[in-house]
Amino acid sequence: MNNSRVKVLKITACAICLVISALVSLMIGRYEISFADACRILLSCLVPVEKTWTDLAQNMLLLVRVPRITSAILVGAALSAAGASYQCIFRNPMAAPDILGASTSAGFGAALAILLHLSSGTIMIWAFLASIGCIILVLSIARAGKGSEALNLILAGIMISSLFQAGTSYLKLIADPNNTLPEITYWLMGSLSGITMKEVGFVCLPMFAGFAVLIFLSWKMNLLTIDDEEARTMGVNTRLIRIAVVIASTLLTAASVSVSGIIGWIGLVIPHIGRRFVGNDCRFLIPASALLGAMFLLLVDDLARNLYSTELPLGIITALIGAPFFIYLMLRRGNTI
Repeated sequence: MNNSRVKVLKITACAICLVISALVSLMIGRYEISFADACRILLSCLVPVEKTWTDLAQNMLLLVRVPRITSAILVGAALSAAGASYQCIFRNPMAAPDILGASTSAGFGAALAILLHLSSGTIMIWAFLASIGCIILVLSIARAGKGSEALNLILAGIMISSLFQAGTSYLKLIADPNNTLPEITYWLMGSLSGITMKEVGFVCLPMFAGFAVLIFLSWKMNLLTIDDEEARTMGVNTRLIRIAVVIASTLLTAASVSVSGIIGWIGLVIPHIGRRFVGNDCRFLIPASALLGAMFLLLVDDLARNLYSTELPLGIITALIGAPFFIYLMLRRGNTI
């Protein structure tokens, strides 16, 4: 069996494991729902089924768990795919979805909307638009700068990100410490609590567009791991590909952060696990990272809503799991990640 076929089988196995994980997540929680009832409730949305379940079970499954599990899968997949793409095009193992400021700018947009006491849907839109605006600004600065475009992108991202971070800190400083400040702080730590299918539907379009571009360009992204001059001699427009990948990854990151808040470590750690699983080829790395990231965030969200009586922010759990695991990867591989 050739190497490519083995990688396809591994990715298929990940997809099957993800489906099983999602079905298990539907049943677990403070209100238990049996597997049979869960299947009947889901089937009743498509065809008439004799009702053997309570209204509470149906509302809990369809209005709470299905939107939450769906969003966990989408956000985990999006952040991991974006992280893998950034690590590839910047040839930097420390690259993550927030390297260009997409996450911090979304946090600023959300904090400003919360400070203005806007609705939850408007907060999500402001976070998304702030993230997109940040990347447009970063791309403009990088294009105007001299020298390596990849390096200019990273430097511009760091500078703009620090400005948005300062802006968020100022908004927290002037926010009402009794009501607004806790809401801003909790949003920034990441959570999928209270998410609805309407909000999930809002992020589906930019996420699917981002995924489509990354999958379509995945074979060309492999060429960005070599020197730009050498790639150009092979007829590859490295600048155009890099910009397209940045825009697609930004759509994934912006959509994710707008609906879940800032969840760190997924886009940094999961691509390294995917790389060990299927290698460096972006044609396999991106889908593998997306599936692994979806399973990881689904597990984290299950822990967040079941570990204690009060729900834990997702960003805390991902940091507690991601940081030690990243240290483990460093120790296992020596000086390189």
